[in-house]
This record gives sequence, C-alpha cells and structure tokens, in this order.
Amino acid sequence: MVMPKMGESIMEGTILAWLKQVGDPIEQDESVLEVATDKVDTEIPSEYAGILSEILANEGDVVEVGKPIAIIETTNGKSAEPDLISTPTVSDSQEKVEEVLAIPASADEPVPQKPVSEGNRFYSPLVKNIAKRERISAQELSEIPGTGKEGRVTKKDILDYLKQRQDHSPEPVESAAAPILAPVSGEDEIIEMDRMRRMIADRMLESKRTSPHVTSFVEADVTGIVYWRNRNKGIFKEKEGDNLTFTPIFIEAVVKAIGDYPMINISVDGDRIIKKKDINIGMAVALPSGNLIVPVIRNADSLSLVGLTKHVNDLAKRARGNQLKPDELTGGTFTISNVGSFGNVMGTPIIVQPQVGILALGAISKKPAVVETAFGDAIGIRHKMFLSHSYDHRVVDGSLGGMFVRRVADYLERFDSNRSI
Repeated sequence: MVMPKMGESIMEGTILAWLKQVGDPIEQDESVLEVATDKVDTEIPSEYAGILSEILANEGDVVEVGKPIAIIETTNGKSAEPDLISTPTVSDSQEKVEEVLAIPASADEPVPQKPVSEGNRFYSPLVKNIAKRERISAQELSEIPGTGKEGRVTKKDILDYLKQRQDHSPEPVESAAAPILAPVSGEDEIIEMDRMRRMIADRMLESKRTSPHVTSFVEADVTGIVYWRNRNKGIFKEKEGDNLTFTPIFIEAVVKAIGDYPMINISVDGDRIIKKKDINIGMAVALPSGNLIVPVIRNADSLSLVGLTKHVNDLAKRARGNQLKPDELTGGTFTISNVGSFGNVMGTPIIVQPQVGILALGAISKKPAVVETAFGDAIGIRHKMFLSHSYDHRVVDGSLGGMFVRRVADYLERFDSNRSI
C-alpha cells in the first residue's frame, strides 16, 4: 500500500492516524488510515482485501507520494506488492475536505508539479506555501534542517521550526500594536482550535490583509422563482431523482451576470490582473462541525439548470460526508454563500483569495410591496431576498461591484415562470 496521489500539486502527506492495526482484517476499499495535507484530511482506502501484516510509516511521519506505507497480506496468502511507479488517486468516496469558505489561500495560482529548487535545495509546493504564509525568507528557509530524502525540508520540519521559533521569541513589548489577550477566569473553558479552525483563522486574516473589502446590497423580488419551484420540485424529483433547490437557480443568474461583467471574473497577481476564461463557481457548504468548505462547480456556464442542480446536490452531499476530492476545492473564480440557510437576511462575506468577489444570498421572506398592475399600483405580498456582494476594491470599483449584483437581481426577477424542466 503506497501513499496515494491526492491532487495535482500534492507531493507528500502526513499520517494522522492508523484506523487499522497489524493483524486486523481489511475489506477492499475500506479506510485504513487518515492522512493530512495542506488542502485536505483524507481517509485512505485499501485497494486489496486481506490482513494488515506490517505498518511501514508511523503516525506523524511525512511520506512522499508513491512511497510504501503498509503491507497487506491478501486472501491468497501473498503480500500485495506496492506499485512504486503509479500512484493511484483516492476515489470519490474517501476524501475529507479541509478548504473552507473564504480561506483557500492560492487556489488559482499555478503550483509547480515537482519540488521547487532554491539554490541547491529543493522544496515541495506544500513547504513553499507554508513559508510564504508564515513570511519565512529564502535565507531563513535554507537554514532549516531537513529530515526528508537528501535533506529535504518536510512539512513536519517547517512546522517544528515555526513552533520552536514561537517558543523562543522574545516577550512582546507593550505597544499600541500589541495583541490584546483575553482575560481568563477559573470558570472559563479553554478550547484549543482544531486544524481546520486554525486554517480558517489564518486565511480569513490573510484575505482581509490582501483585499480592501467593500460590500454592495440589492433586494430582489424572487416571487416568480418561488412559485415556479413549488410547482416543479415534485416533477423534478420524479424525473431526475434529485431535489430542486434555489441554489442552482441563483448560480445560473450569477453565471449570466458574470458573462455581462467579465471583469468580476478576475484575480490579482501583483500589478497584473488575470482575466479568467472559465467561470468556476465556488459554493459554501456547511459541515456538521459548523465549519464551511467551498467545493467548486467548474465551467458552470456550460451547464443547464438540471446540470447545475445535479452538481450542487452531489458536491453538497459528498462535502458533508467527507468524500470530496482535493481538486474539487481549487480553481474557483467567484463564490456564493447562502447565509439565508442560517436565517440571516444579509451578510458581508470575506473574499476567497485570489478571487475578487463573493455573493451572500439572504433568506427569502414574504413582504408587503407595491405592485404595478394594469389598473394602477397596489399592495401585494411578494417573496424578497437581499443579495450582498463583497468585492476587492483594488480592482473592482463601486460602480462595477454595484452593477454586477444589480444584474444578478435582474436575472432573478426576470426568471421565466413558464419555463419547463
């Protein structure tokens, strides 16, 4: 059994825990261990049925992709020889995703497929990303002792170095910029952040440091959409075997608006603006733990409403079951977050870097409103919702950010209520 390839840029993984012990029986495709990368926590399945006869890597070890991690004695009495050339990709049902709303740090930036050379040393993309995030200079990185092959710096090496650097840092001098520590009494409960929460915190701060956030709000009348969905959700379920929710309808409107305003579909690289050809929509999904992750619907502009619905339902289901692929969390060009599912009417979402915009969808509620009729204005009950568009003011001005969210609302309000499935 070898360390599998878990994404295009993943070069190594850290063994978190063995789910099976030596001597335990293993079914084919049964999870054997948990592995962590900078993108996901993953349950690794076995390709073979048999007995776990030997564990070759311990918990906490950092193992390169393709290296042996265990020996499984198959039912015919022979050990399964690890394939050191091919590195099987973890199947759809074994991935536990750890990318969260507004936190992928460099999802669209090109990442080298092989370790990156710095002088005479090589660094994996994971190590380079950690160094960049923690502001470790090239000189400082070169002085970190490596325990990997040929002295390479592994993920464990750089994390140990950061911990040591923090432990030996001088006491902070009180100043206006010094962090304020919360007072703790004897009755307070101290809860350590888990790995996902620490990542969320780091990347949310990084997004706010990177992008000056501005938010524009528009209220949309979605009465036609509500009535159309109510009429067709039963038919759709019977015909397609999927639930028809509002989310794919909203995504369809967002995609159309991006087509009208393509400068929303960009990213920033220093002094350069990268205009994206593909429209890849990230959608925030709430996990049972309360955290959020953002799987991506690629080429959303090429999908019909039925196609969008199936993608939305599939990604949401597999996200909550920890079964997404790492590559399904990268490459987004614009993100939506349905804050209405929590009963919120609006929000000010944080941008997913390196994107420049994110749209929060508020709760749909009935409101009295002025309705224009052939006989004059009248008061009617309408279904309305707020759209909250946060955007990067470095490259998206208020006019563009405001016109874009207004156009999304226009598409929602002009939805064809006679549309067929």
